[in-house]
Amino acid sequence: MEGLHLPVMAVAFSRYDVIVAGLGAMGSATAAQLAFRGKKVLGLDRWVPGHRHGSSHGDSRIIREMYFEHPMYVPLLGRAYDLWLELGKRVDAKLLHIHGGLMIGREDGMLVKGTLRSAREHRLAYEVLSPGEVKRKYPAFDLEQDLVAVFDPRAGWLDPERCNAAHLKLAAQKGADLRFEEPVISWTADDSGVSVATSHATYVADHLVLCAGARTRELVPDLELDLEVERQSVFWMEPRDTDQYAPETFPIWAYEYKPGHICYGFPNLPRGVKASIMHSGEIVEDPDSVNRRVSDDEADTLKRAIAPVLPELSRARVQERDVCLFTNTPDHDFVIDFHPHYRRVLISSACSGHGFKFASVIGEIQADLVVDGRSRFDLTPFSITRSAMR
Repeated sequence: MEGLHLPVMAVAFSRYDVIVAGLGAMGSATAAQLAFRGKKVLGLDRWVPGHRHGSSHGDSRIIREMYFEHPMYVPLLGRAYDLWLELGKRVDAKLLHIHGGLMIGREDGMLVKGTLRSAREHRLAYEVLSPGEVKRKYPAFDLEQDLVAVFDPRAGWLDPERCNAAHLKLAAQKGADLRFEEPVISWTADDSGVSVATSHATYVADHLVLCAGARTRELVPDLELDLEVERQSVFWMEPRDTDQYAPETFPIWAYEYKPGHICYGFPNLPRGVKASIMHSGEIVEDPDSVNRRVSDDEADTLKRAIAPVLPELSRARVQERDVCLFTNTPDHDFVIDFHPHYRRVLISSACSGHGFKFASVIGEIQADLVVDGRSRFDLTPFSITRSAMR
């Protein structure tokens, strides 16, 4: 990634202001935001940057403004867009790609109704398109006649590896000490600070931010958090007419192919046309031993799901396949909250598979919480003590 090379570490300190455990999407953004504020930051990760063992790889992540899940996310997204653009300018790299998006389903379905609810509540510009209108605008799509599409003009995608690298680069430039291949083993906290033991050493700091993703439960065993780690399979396909799938003529999309079940995809990027079924995977007990072999049956299930909207793509050859991990809460909302027993420990964002687009603003929120003890946003829905987490 030209222009985004990372220094290994900055100057080590005897005591840090903040230790960030996990340097994926949320951790890298948090480390950068804390470093921008002049804090002495230690970032720790068990892997090297760009690894494939977590939730931040795979060349693309959707960003969309009309959030069907709940309108409460829309203000967060507004700030996230601004911060992604700012991050790209800081590192002179294009991280955010806006070409629009289609939210497809039946008019009375969860996806269409939720998208329109967010659009109308926040007075966002949108279009509702018939199958014929979609076909004229985007020829690769051929929707069945009982479907509609809501067009989100601000939707697009982010490059996750470049986004994380940008945050890490800026954090290091501002003095953060970033240490990779150094997993956190345990931690303790009291009124005076925190102590973090890794495979290499023990470090002390005023605060700890846990951004461990699929490994969150093992780092807070005393809480017995109701989190599930889900194996998510992803595919890149090679259609015959790649021009129809170019970003200028093919938007990101999501399709509710049966009630409450969604598949989604991207335009043609260097690895192909990426698509997947959301929350289609098995729950795994050990994220380090997840099955990373993706079967032909999984590919066939995806192809059947997309056939009513992208029939030609459903017949395309699968040229790559991969696995990433979702860490799900019961209600699929995030966790951004201090440990109920240790106010110097912040537990970060089990994102349930839809969090990457928010990483820029979550990093800012978490830096605000650590430095100022508060955020401009209402974080009540992300409380660790909410009923859905008990």
